Amino acid sequence: MKNYLIIKLFFLCILISNFTKSQISPPGLGVANTAGWFAVGLRQEFDTLKEWQSMTYAGMGRKSNPDNYDPLFKSAIIVLTQEFYHKFNKNWQYSFALSYRRQDEYFKTAPYQHENPTLKQEYRAYSRFSYTYKTTHFKFVPTLRQEFRKYYSPTFTSITEDFQFRTRLRLQLTVNLDKNKIHKISLSSEQLFSISKNNAPNLWTDFNYRESRFTFYYSFSPQKSPLIYSLGYMNNLVGIKQNYTVNYFAFDVIWENPFKLKQRKKENITENFE
Repeated sequence: MKNYLIIKLFFLCILISNFTKSQISPPGLGVANTAGWFAVGLRQEFDTLKEWQSMTYAGMGRKSNPDNYDPLFKSAIIVLTQEFYHKFNKNWQYSFALSYRRQDEYFKTAPYQHENPTLKQEYRAYSRFSYTYKTTHFKFVPTLRQEFRKYYSPTFTSITEDFQFRTRLRLQLTVNLDKNKIHKISLSSEQLFSISKNNAPNLWTDFNYRESRFTFYYSFSPQKSPLIYSLGYMNNLVGIKQNYTVNYFAFDVIWENPFKLKQRKKENITENFE
């Protein structure tokens, strides 16, 4: 079984890297033991002053059942996102984005089959503010992100949860492993708080802490290539009293400036997180 999982991960990584720069961390995928996240993206600058940039990416997630450890066992989510960034100060940046997600819904009890409806559609709008402190050797970025999430069934009818407001607080440290900044590692800690409006019953939940996400990433950024490859791990701790943990394995590739605007310095790249 272990050899089977390694072979599946190996070939999926090859497949994605052959199609197409930096970290696009995983979204939460619900109850599981392990999960896999794969993403490809395009990042484009709009001006030579490097104040505006666009990030477009698509991602796919799979996960295990709670009673096994195969991160590719069953389908979990498909994500499409468009985000725009504006650096309005030497240290400050904000962004705004729209995202569409199509997520599989499973029962939380054995045999963990699809619910009815089998899928949940999500339309998400969000913005974030980031402050960047950096030296020659490292970069430290605290970020505040505010989201609005609207949910539908596959046929655009209402489901139990109508919409949600979510607040996310993240601290990230990126360390350069060489003077040319080709190899980097990054660590982050993110806490998520939310309040939801339900359809049945028609009431609001309390605004409270929901989960934490801890990530470790290695990124390879060749100087003569527009591509950045990232390999990472995320530990997702969900809940407070009856909490559970999911271990994510992630791989992504981002293509920088495909429309040939002058290449940006690698240290100015913005990290994305789901």
